[in-house]
Amino acid sequence: MTDHVPAQLCSAEAAIAGIPPRSTVACSGFIGAGHPEQLTLELERRFLHTGMPTDLTLVYAAGQGDGRQRGLNRLAHPGLLKRVIGGHWGLAPRLGELALNNEIEAWNLPQGVICQLFRDIAAGRPGCISRIGLGTFIDPLHDGGRLNARSTEQLVERVTLAGQTWLLYHAFPIHVALLRATSADCHGNLLLDEEAVIGDVLALAQAAHNSGGIVIAQVQSLLQQPAPPQQVRVPGKLVNHIVVADPELHWQTFAEQLNPDYFSPAPQQHPTLPNPDDATEMVRRIIAVRACRELQPGSICNLGIGLPEGIAAVAAEQGLLQQVTLTLESGPLGGLPATGLSFGASRFPEAIIDSASQFDFYDGGGLDFAALGAAEVDAAGNVNVSRFKQRFAGVGGFVNISQSARRLVFCGTFTAGGLQLTMENGQLRIMQEGAIRKFVQHVEQISFSGLQARQQAQDVLYITERAVFRLHAAGLELVEIAPGMELDRDLLQHMDFHPIINSVRPMPL
Repeated sequence: MTDHVPAQLCSAEAAIAGIPPRSTVACSGFIGAGHPEQLTLELERRFLHTGMPTDLTLVYAAGQGDGRQRGLNRLAHPGLLKRVIGGHWGLAPRLGELALNNEIEAWNLPQGVICQLFRDIAAGRPGCISRIGLGTFIDPLHDGGRLNARSTEQLVERVTLAGQTWLLYHAFPIHVALLRATSADCHGNLLLDEEAVIGDVLALAQAAHNSGGIVIAQVQSLLQQPAPPQQVRVPGKLVNHIVVADPELHWQTFAEQLNPDYFSPAPQQHPTLPNPDDATEMVRRIIAVRACRELQPGSICNLGIGLPEGIAAVAAEQGLLQQVTLTLESGPLGGLPATGLSFGASRFPEAIIDSASQFDFYDGGGLDFAALGAAEVDAAGNVNVSRFKQRFAGVGGFVNISQSARRLVFCGTFTAGGLQLTMENGQLRIMQEGAIRKFVQHVEQISFSGLQARQQAQDVLYITERAVFRLHAAGLELVEIAPGMELDRDLLQHMDFHPIINSVRPMPL
């Protein structure tokens, strides 16, 4: 037994000062869970005070931010960043502004691919070979994941292997890895005992080490003795610098300082699980209740952020959580997924695995069912969730999940921008129609390819508050309409195309 502190211990200022200009910096985290806020804050401070480092390439898999200033928003300064390769941009709008203004090179690649690419970089492979992204804006036949005119390099290429078309996502060195852990032991080994997610920490540490780079980890506390080896997530031999974070910069998520439910097994007497506030709103609830009818006992499922979050609450109400297994791309399996800025955590999970392994499972067809959001849908069944005129949202894990789930449900309101409705005697009534059409002739950007889904024989539904559509061999087919809705007045007049109409049944409310 020993009582010495790890040799890697240093201040945040000293650790960040070692980041050279023009280096590639990879950051771990999922929204706020697992994000090293102390390190990104210090990197911002150093740049603003000294003008260094400059021309960094920022790489991250899951989106990390609070929609305002925390997370990767802190790094959104011209001069500090030269290029950004990210999985999701929606909660880091300051990064999105730089891309929109053509001030940085910018790419949006699937979250799962980036997670797996970190492992490929560590292993010295030429890149990540995947079918994820084919037919979408990430495919080189379209934009190759580029977000603006300044981004000219080809990071993704089509290749043929064993007679099939694949995408090769090119590998590149990782010079700096920014990680977060719960604690470090006296050897600098990292433990994640109170983290809501494991994320990419090991793959990032190995990738940076094998690229000749440095690994910087922020922790909550130090252990005075060696940790049990089975609990070590990142060996100390891979870690160059360890920073003990200020408590206010090491919240478990961006919404909660510490919630033990996120790393605790469920008690024997399973508690009543809370419903998200959004699930009580009529429109969201109608969609969630209808989507719940698609859950089948024994299914392994994924629920996306936003509208699909309400499905978990309805499933809990109906006692379905004991019959299905809800998973998140961040790594939790089982339990009840958290919402809002705690999304990515799960209450009383059965297990938490690393993100790349979760995506291995997803990509290989492990998901029986997935429910995801939909911002735009077109006549071919394509879905856009990633780009809307002057705003980048990005795809995150959407492409991996939507291209691999056996049964898929897209959840979204029929129109947006002021939609109001009421329910009277089991009849739906539109009080105010939304100003924005969501069923358009052609989506602005293809995040989900209807053609690709048809080729893979996926079972795809599109559920709104007033109608349900199915992906048909010839396009989008209307299969259900809610009681109280009239086909022409409430649907066709608010669509840019006429769907296929064969047999339409009442939509259960």
